[in-house]
Order: sequence, then structure tokens, then C-alpha cells
Amino acid sequence: MSPRALDYESLNENVKKAQYAVRGELYLRASELQKEGKKIIFTNVGNPHALGQKPLTFPRQVVALCQAPFLLDDPNVGLLFPADAIAKAKHYLSLTTGGLGAYSDSRGLPGVRKEVAEFIERRDGYPSDPELIYLTDGASKGVMQILNTIIRGEGDGVLVPVPQYPLYSAAISLFGGSLVPYFLEETENWGLDVNNLRQSVAEARFKGITVRAMVIINPGNPTGQCLSEANLREILKYCNQENLVLLGDEVYQQNIYQDERPFISAKKVLMDMGPPISKELQLVSFHTVSKGYWGECGQRGGYFEMTNIPPKTVDEIYKVSSISLSPNVPAQIFMGLMVNPPKPGDISYDQFVRESKGVLESLRRRARIMTDGFNSCRNVVCNFTEGAMYSFPQIRLPPRAIEAAKRAGKVPDVFYCLKLLEATGISTVPGSGFGQKEGVFHLRTTILPAEEEMPEIMNSYKKFNDEFMEQYEDHRGYSRI
Repeated sequence: MSPRALDYESLNENVKKAQYAVRGELYLRASELQKEGKKIIFTNVGNPHALGQKPLTFPRQVVALCQAPFLLDDPNVGLLFPADAIAKAKHYLSLTTGGLGAYSDSRGLPGVRKEVAEFIERRDGYPSDPELIYLTDGASKGVMQILNTIIRGEGDGVLVPVPQYPLYSAAISLFGGSLVPYFLEETENWGLDVNNLRQSVAEARFKGITVRAMVIINPGNPTGQCLSEANLREILKYCNQENLVLLGDEVYQQNIYQDERPFISAKKVLMDMGPPISKELQLVSFHTVSKGYWGECGQRGGYFEMTNIPPKTVDEIYKVSSISLSPNVPAQIFMGLMVNPPKPGDISYDQFVRESKGVLESLRRRARIMTDGFNSCRNVVCNFTEGAMYSFPQIRLPPRAIEAAKRAGKVPDVFYCLKLLEATGISTVPGSGFGQKEGVFHLRTTILPAEEEMPEIMNSYKKFNDEFMEQYEDHRGYSRI
């Protein structure tokens, strides 16, 4: 009998090719161990609330009132909720056409898109058009929509930093395009060299690939670096020369753990450069409520802003957005609250600042604890996490460990991470899931475990790593840069 449409062998090959390491073999094994009763520390995914981060009070109060508007009619509502939360809830409900249970415009509520535009104007010092801002179910949906718009077939390539967040490799495979890697330099604190870009594009073109877009992740995931203004200028110039659309993944812009290199948006640098480039270069920028000090991953709220995208293309993107009818409305309210939080003088302002500062200051300390912890371990080197939510240490695996991994039918860093999981319950992601140079091995962990648990986690890791290296070292040398 011929295979049915949903039999594995007859599936769309692009679906089978798409790989997403963050929820791959390690995660599945961790889930099995958890069912067996083992305590698992899921550091594989940037999911702050799952690791104990408390939600910010004010946005939850506002959304609670929006979800249950009958509370606003209760004469005692002022005893439970502050006046500014009540006012905000009424404001957001007035922007909808029937509360949170009604579809919004396919681009998102116009009033919230206006708030996003005002946030971008305050951040960058340049105007932003709400008509060119689309609200999405998390930044990931926006990224996928734009990649789907750009990729016409396997002859189309997208430049992606390596190591990269596997959303990009998976989505490019899914849409039938070709990933064109450009390598970040680990010895230069994961810096970007434009010469690497030129080489990657030349190699892709030699293979007959038309490179159409470039992705930057700033701050970096999994690498945690912040791009300098000079670096961004170089990237923008290069994209303009090569006629590439720049996709700016800026979801970690609130997560900065040093003062030397603050976040600066690609749009601000582009506008600072002035005409003609500021009127020509096509840029799409992404942001989310899932990261920063909000960490509202489960709410699925995001946006993208389009710069210098032709009106007819914007119409096509609107048409495709319309197929899904509406981004989820509660998340749009979260987005509005993120870009328009309590102001000085508001009743909830002091508490909001105290909570958000508390999260960021703790993340900064955890970034240092984790980097120092990895660097104190045998055969492990780790750049400081300047931004985002991750450490990406290089593990210098002894040759005998690499041989043992091959015998077990595993990629060497997968082998190491599985042993770490079984021994300690720490669930990480092997570096091979993000891409890395041949013969070099890493793992990615979030810096999100509770601060008070961090020393114990790092001690547990150190003990495992010492025993692993003792078992496999034969002093013949190691994998390394």
C-alpha cells in the first residue's frame, strides 16, 4: 500500500530537516529522568519564571483586571488593586473591540502599536511609524514570518552568526532556504569580523546561492556579547553594499551586565549614519516580553518594526499576518506595559523599579558567578556574559573522551552534556546545536537558576567535570581553538 500523507516517509522533507537543539535529545532525556524522580535543573532554555523568577507585580495586576473586567465594577476593587493599575486596565480595555476575548487587527491593537512606536522614539531619538510595527506571538513568530517572506527556495541564503540560536537554522530549513554561516571569533570575545562575512558570502555565491539577508543577534545568543556602535556601522555598510536585508534580533536589549558596551539598536546607528544609507537599507528589528527583567515567555508577546521596506511588501506581510487573524491579545497588553511602564509619581512606580532592578542586578551577579565558576574548572574556558541570559563555555575534551563519544555514536559535546545530566541533573544544550568550529566543543547554559542555588550548581558542575577529565585525560592534548 502506498504511504499516507502523514506517514513519516512521505512528510515534507523540510520539516524533517529542521532541527531545534534547545528542545532536542538532551531535553528529552532530562524529561525522562524527571519522570523517574530525578531533580532536574533545566538550564537549557531561557525560561526565567520556570527557574523561580517572580513576575513583576504591576503588569500582572493590569492584565488580571483586563482578563476579569467584572472586577472593575466591584466597589472593593480599590482595596485589592492600586489606582494606576485600575486606570491602565481601563485604558487597554478601551483599545479593544470587546475585551481580551475578541480578535484584534492582524497587526495588533493600533493603540499598543502606537505605544511601541513611542518607546522606539524615546530609545533611539528618531520617529517610528506604528503602521510599520506588527505585534506577534513572541519574537520567534515575527522572525519566521519575515524569513518566510524573504526565502524563495534553496537558492536563497541567509547569513546567520555561528554560534547561532537554532530558531534560525530550523526556520531557514523549514522554508527551504540555505543557511550561510559567518563565524564569531571566540578569542575576540565573540566579536564579528566583516572579513568573515565577505568570505562567507563569496563561498555561498560560488555554490550558486543568492545571499538575501543577514541576521544579527544583539546581545548574542548563545554567546552573550554586545555589539559595539563601530561594529554595527560596519555591518550596516556591508549590508547596504551587498543589498542585504538586515534582521536585528534585539530581544535581550534589557539584559546588559557591564557598563562599557551598552545596548544600541541597529535602527539608531542606521539613522545616525544619515542619508543615503538611512533611507535605503532595509531593516527589520525584533523585540519580546519573554526576556529582559520581564521573562514572560509563556505569554508569547513580541513585535517587529520595518524600516525602509516598500509599501507593497508591507501589504504582502499584512496579508500573510491576516491568515492567522490576530496575535494573542493578552500578550499585546503585556507588550504595551513593557514599552509604557509606570512613571515617576505613579503609585506603583517605586515597587516596579525595585522589582525590575532587583532582577537585573541579580542576573549581573549570576553572570559573574557562572563565568568565574567555569573558568575555575579544568579544561574549560568561558568569555564573560556581557548581555543576554547565557554562558557558552568551551570544553577542551581529551582525545579519549572524543573516541568514547564516537564509540557511543554521539557527537562529543552531546556525549559530555549527557554525562553531565546523568551525574548532576543539570540540563544544558551542547554547542553543536548552535554551530561551532570543527574540533571545538561547547555547552550553553542559562544564567537563570536562583542566585542562592548558583554556588551549589557550579560546585556540582566542577565535581563532575573534574571526574570526567580524570577519567578521560591521557595527557596527549585536547580539543581547543
